[in-house]
Amino acid sequence: MEAKSEITRENYKSYVFEKMPKSSHWKNMIWAFLIGGTICAIGQGFIELYSLWFNLQDASVLASGTLVFVAAVLTGFGVYDQIGRFAGAGSTIPITGFSNAVVSPALEFRAEGYVYGVGAKMFLVAGPVIVNGVTISVIVALITLIFGG
Repeated sequence: MEAKSEITRENYKSYVFEKMPKSSHWKNMIWAFLIGGTICAIGQGFIELYSLWFNLQDASVLASGTLVFVAAVLTGFGVYDQIGRFAGAGSTIPITGFSNAVVSPALEFRAEGYVYGVGAKMFLVAGPVIVNGVTISVIVALITLIFGG
Protein backbone atom coordinates (compact mmCIF):
# COMPACT_ATOMS: atom_id res chain seq x y z
CA MET A 1 0.00 0.00 0.00
CA GLU A 2 1.18 3.47 -0.88
CA ALA A 3 1.80 5.87 2.01
CA LYS A 4 0.03 9.21 1.74
CA SER A 5 2.09 12.27 2.46
CA GLU A 6 0.65 14.82 4.81
CA ILE A 7 -0.20 18.16 3.28
CA THR A 8 1.60 20.97 5.02
CA ARG A 9 1.43 24.68 4.43
CA GLU A 10 4.85 24.68 2.75
CA ASN A 11 4.28 21.80 0.32
CA TYR A 12 0.79 23.12 -0.50
CA LYS A 13 2.25 26.52 -1.40
CA SER A 14 4.86 24.92 -3.64
CA TYR A 15 2.20 22.73 -5.28
CA VAL A 16 -0.01 25.74 -6.00
CA PHE A 17 2.96 27.74 -7.31
CA GLU A 18 3.81 24.92 -9.74
CA LYS A 19 0.22 24.60 -11.01
CA MET A 20 -0.86 28.23 -11.31
CA PRO A 21 -0.65 29.81 -14.75
CA LYS A 22 2.23 32.17 -15.26
CA SER A 23 1.20 35.78 -15.59
CA SER A 24 2.85 38.31 -17.80
CA HIS A 25 2.61 41.40 -15.58
CA TRP A 26 4.66 43.63 -17.87
CA LYS A 27 2.59 42.75 -20.93
CA ASN A 28 -0.64 43.31 -18.98
CA MET A 29 0.57 46.68 -17.68
CA ILE A 30 1.60 47.84 -21.16
CA TRP A 31 -1.77 46.88 -22.67
CA ALA A 32 -3.63 48.50 -19.77
CA PHE A 33 -1.62 51.69 -20.27
CA LEU A 34 -2.15 51.72 -24.04
CA ILE A 35 -5.88 50.96 -23.98
CA GLY A 36 -6.58 53.23 -21.00
CA GLY A 37 -4.54 55.98 -22.64
CA THR A 38 -6.42 55.51 -25.89
CA ILE A 39 -9.77 55.81 -24.10
CA CYS A 40 -8.56 59.00 -22.40
CA ALA A 41 -7.22 60.37 -25.70
CA ILE A 42 -10.61 59.72 -27.30
CA GLY A 43 -12.20 61.61 -24.40
CA GLN A 44 -9.81 64.49 -24.95
CA GLY A 45 -10.74 64.42 -28.63
CA PHE A 46 -14.39 64.80 -27.68
CA ILE A 47 -13.49 67.74 -25.42
CA GLU A 48 -11.62 69.42 -28.27
CA LEU A 49 -14.50 68.78 -30.67
CA TYR A 50 -17.17 70.05 -28.28
CA SER A 51 -15.00 73.09 -27.43
CA LEU A 52 -15.62 74.33 -30.95
CA TRP A 53 -19.28 74.91 -30.02
CA PHE A 54 -19.34 75.23 -26.21
CA ASN A 55 -17.16 76.55 -23.38
CA LEU A 56 -14.56 74.22 -21.87
CA GLN A 57 -16.61 73.21 -18.83
CA ASP A 58 -19.65 72.30 -20.94
CA ALA A 59 -17.40 70.50 -23.43
CA SER A 60 -15.90 68.42 -20.62
CA VAL A 61 -19.32 67.44 -19.32
CA LEU A 62 -20.50 66.52 -22.83
CA ALA A 63 -17.34 64.49 -23.44
CA SER A 64 -17.87 62.55 -20.19
CA GLY A 65 -21.50 61.92 -21.11
CA THR A 66 -20.50 60.77 -24.57
CA LEU A 67 -17.93 58.33 -23.17
CA VAL A 68 -20.46 56.94 -20.69
CA PHE A 69 -23.06 56.52 -23.45
CA VAL A 70 -20.64 54.87 -25.89
CA ALA A 71 -19.36 52.49 -23.18
CA ALA A 72 -22.95 51.58 -22.22
CA VAL A 73 -23.80 50.79 -25.85
CA LEU A 74 -20.59 48.78 -26.29
CA THR A 75 -21.38 46.89 -23.08
CA GLY A 76 -24.86 46.13 -24.39
CA PHE A 77 -23.38 44.59 -27.52
CA GLY A 78 -20.72 42.69 -25.56
CA VAL A 79 -17.84 44.62 -27.11
CA TYR A 80 -16.69 46.39 -23.94
CA ASP A 81 -16.34 43.07 -22.12
CA GLN A 82 -13.94 41.93 -24.85
CA ILE A 83 -11.96 45.14 -24.44
CA GLY A 84 -11.92 44.55 -20.68
CA ARG A 85 -10.58 41.02 -21.04
CA PHE A 86 -7.80 42.33 -23.23
CA ALA A 87 -6.99 45.62 -21.47
CA GLY A 88 -7.71 44.78 -17.83
CA ALA A 89 -7.44 47.86 -15.62
CA GLY A 90 -6.95 50.04 -18.69
CA SER A 91 -10.66 49.67 -19.40
CA THR A 92 -11.89 49.97 -15.82
CA ILE A 93 -10.08 53.10 -14.63
CA PRO A 94 -11.57 55.67 -17.06
CA ILE A 95 -15.21 56.78 -16.70
CA THR A 96 -16.11 54.14 -19.28
CA GLY A 97 -15.36 51.46 -16.69
CA PHE A 98 -17.95 52.99 -14.37
CA SER A 99 -20.50 52.90 -17.17
CA ASN A 100 -19.67 49.26 -17.79
CA ALA A 101 -20.00 48.51 -14.05
CA VAL A 102 -23.54 49.93 -14.05
CA VAL A 103 -24.77 48.42 -17.32
CA SER A 104 -23.34 44.89 -16.95
CA PRO A 105 -25.38 43.85 -13.86
CA ALA A 106 -28.47 45.50 -15.33
CA LEU A 107 -28.13 43.36 -18.46
CA GLU A 108 -27.36 40.24 -16.47
CA PHE A 109 -30.47 40.49 -14.28
CA ARG A 110 -32.95 41.90 -16.84
CA ALA A 111 -34.81 38.57 -16.90
CA GLU A 112 -35.89 39.28 -13.31
CA GLY A 113 -37.82 42.34 -14.48
CA TYR A 114 -37.26 46.06 -14.64
CA VAL A 115 -37.74 46.77 -10.93
CA TYR A 116 -36.17 43.78 -9.15
CA GLY A 117 -33.75 42.94 -11.94
CA VAL A 118 -32.52 46.00 -13.77
CA GLY A 119 -33.42 48.60 -11.15
CA ALA A 120 -32.18 46.72 -8.11
CA LYS A 121 -29.07 45.10 -9.57
CA MET A 122 -27.89 48.02 -11.70
CA PHE A 123 -26.05 49.60 -8.79
CA LEU A 124 -24.75 46.36 -7.30
CA VAL A 125 -21.17 47.22 -8.22
CA ALA A 126 -21.48 50.97 -8.75
CA GLY A 127 -23.56 51.68 -5.65
CA PRO A 128 -20.68 51.63 -3.16
CA VAL A 129 -18.67 53.88 -5.49
CA ILE A 130 -21.53 56.39 -5.63
CA VAL A 131 -22.12 56.29 -1.87
CA ASN A 132 -18.44 56.77 -1.06
CA GLY A 133 -18.08 59.51 -3.67
CA VAL A 134 -21.05 61.45 -2.29
CA THR A 135 -19.89 60.94 1.31
CA ILE A 136 -16.36 62.16 0.60
CA SER A 137 -17.66 65.16 -1.37
CA VAL A 138 -19.90 66.17 1.55
CA ILE A 139 -16.98 65.85 3.98
CA VAL A 140 -14.73 67.95 1.72
CA ALA A 141 -17.50 70.56 1.32
CA LEU A 142 -17.94 70.76 5.12
CA ILE A 143 -14.19 71.12 5.68
CA THR A 144 -14.07 73.84 3.02
CA LEU A 145 -17.05 75.61 4.60
CA ILE A 146 -15.58 75.44 8.12
CA PHE A 147 -12.03 76.44 7.24
CA GLY A 148 -12.98 78.83 4.43
CA GLY A 149 -10.95 77.31 1.59
